[in-house]
Amino acid sequence: MIDRRVFLAGTGVAIVALTIGLDPFGDVEAAAPATDPRFRLTDAEWKKRLTAGQYNVLRRSATEAPFSSPLDKEHRKGVFQCAGCALPLYSSATKFDSGTGWPSFYRPLPRAIGTSVDHELGYARTEVHCSRCGGHLGHVFDDGPPPTGKRYCMNGVALRFVAA
Repeated sequence: MIDRRVFLAGTGVAIVALTIGLDPFGDVEAAAPATDPRFRLTDAEWKKRLTAGQYNVLRRSATEAPFSSPLDKEHRKGVFQCAGCALPLYSSATKFDSGTGWPSFYRPLPRAIGTSVDHELGYARTEVHCSRCGGHLGHVFDDGPPPTGKRYCMNGVALRFVAA
């Protein structure tokens, strides 16, 4: 059952996105180029490999609704991997509850991610993508906890969790 907080947050995100002309689950922009030749797939190959939600986020830079991912509440020890190519991205030791409704981390694993600047909301944000397949993961912000002060706010559908 969906509670009022989740409903209002999701509705707010959808209204803002639609107001500025974005489809929060549609084709926003393509993912970053893959650095690994094994993951330079065609659009049709990605669609076969991923669920519709994973495809929209990883390959079209969409954003899942807040509080919709079970990974937001995942607290076991383990590693969060890219749902597109299984590259380990974040250790559970760096996960924290940001209260935003998306899985958040204060540090990625070494060489796991790449970043670029996007202006999809009318201002500059730092987009985070998988360094191997180029899949869009989320964004990084400067309001996280010590020791880094960073909040890597990730779409849960772009991740998979492997318990230690």
